[in-house]
Amino acid sequence: MDISTAQSDTPHKILLYTHALAGGGAERALALLASGLTRRGHAVTLATDYGAAENDCYLDARVRLVELDANHAKAVLALTRLLRDERFDITVSALGASNLKHTLAACLAGRRRRAVISYHGFFDAEPRFLSRLSFWLTPVTTRIVGRAVAVSLALRTNLVDVWRADAARTIYVQNPVAFGPPAVAPTETALRAREKIVLACGRLNAGKNFVGLLRAFAQVEPQTARLVILGEGEDRAHIEAEIARLGLGARVELPGYVAKPWDWYEKAACLAVSSLSESFGMVIVEALAHGLPVVSTDCGGTREVLDNGRIGALVPIGDEDALAAGISRALADPGDPAPRLQRAQEYSIEASVSAYEALFASMLAGVN
Repeated sequence: MDISTAQSDTPHKILLYTHALAGGGAERALALLASGLTRRGHAVTLATDYGAAENDCYLDARVRLVELDANHAKAVLALTRLLRDERFDITVSALGASNLKHTLAACLAGRRRRAVISYHGFFDAEPRFLSRLSFWLTPVTTRIVGRAVAVSLALRTNLVDVWRADAARTIYVQNPVAFGPPAVAPTETALRAREKIVLACGRLNAGKNFVGLLRAFAQVEPQTARLVILGEGEDRAHIEAEIARLGLGARVELPGYVAKPWDWYEKAACLAVSSLSESFGMVIVEALAHGLPVVSTDCGGTREVLDNGRIGALVPIGDEDALAAGISRALADPGDPAPRLQRAQEYSIEASVSAYEALFASMLAGVN
């Protein structure tokens, strides 16, 4: 479905919903979308099940916040009342369990065709039962709601071909990505002169495969290079044990979750992504926006963002030797940052907000 010509200048009353503004890419994307829509003049409410502060720094102060309930059943009832009482023009949810609760509440409130559910990850990256249930129910939910959004073309293809999503109602809309405050774009010479810091970002969980990254990093040249992994999660102890086993304690840092990592992008020499699965790759876009060379596993949405390897290096999933070689090459020869900077602009907040406005206009115009 082509929504590119369906944009409208009409302000809308919009609800965005997810479990919380916790420290993840999907949560950040929703906060950025809420703020971007608000700046365009829309009246935006952001509903969450419970409070979390990791990504609230991305929220425009004019976004209205509503906290529902941490209990799933109570959250559905509270969301149903909210939809019924306030009659939003459009409602959007993000992530599996929130999509299920949103779909149910929209049905109970008689607002299902104004509802948009959005998918931000592949099934194998969803360990929780309700998130997995959201995939099993994809043939049903994507036919109930007004639209389903996938944050990459690879994810949309997966939803339609594997999970039998309604192809006519399931569309691709790019995630909004924040680039940080304007900075002087680095030249190739400037990148080459930087300290050899390899940056990695993401939740410390098995899906990001930071243990594999550590094993690859142990082979990286020069041996004076440093690895900085930004993030927090349940895999921290395992990662710390691997750092000790490999004798990398003096060369690897784990600063924890950093909501606005712009300073790290401005001093790093390259970004490494070791994930087993990525539907999009927000950190890749952030790195490109700062001119950094990127070395990533070929794990879904990363290929798309890196334009089939034209903008960054792609290596096979789990191939630690190839990942190490790619990082070593990026440190030795960072290349021209100009194409990377240009590519990042395609995922700007403004570009994403415009795409969502076009989607909303097409839905409200009765386009099927």
